[in-house]
Amino acid sequence: QVQLVESGGGLVQAGGSQRLSCAASGRILSSYAMGWFRQAPGKDRELVTAITWSGTVADYADSVKGRFTISRDNGKNTVYLQMNSLKPEDTAVYYCAVAQGSTFWTRLLNGRPDYWGQGTQVTVSS
Repeated sequence: QVQLVESGGGLVQAGGSQRLSCAASGRILSSYAMGWFRQAPGKDRELVTAITWSGTVADYADSVKGRFTISRDNGKNTVYLQMNSLKPEDTAVYYCAVAQGSTFWTRLLNGRPDYWGQGTQVTVSS
């Protein structure tokens, strides 16, 4: 079992920045990936980006390219999402997720991770 604890959400003005954190604990295997998804009201959950334990980064969603950056600290089993130049359309619940073991990368990128975080609300005001 793996537990994911997210932090860093809240209210921010357009053009501002926020950093989300997701700390994983529990039975973490040697090969895994963590990612960030988001779901805006009335929309499907979408992948923002993801990163493997070795540092491979998935393509960012087109809507966040150049503004968001994912990073990790393997020693802390923590993944971060630095969000800059935030826009009102970035308002969503942001979810952290982890996939590990067989086909972990494919499953994560296809929205089928092993575990989800509880989600953290990010609201960008105009």
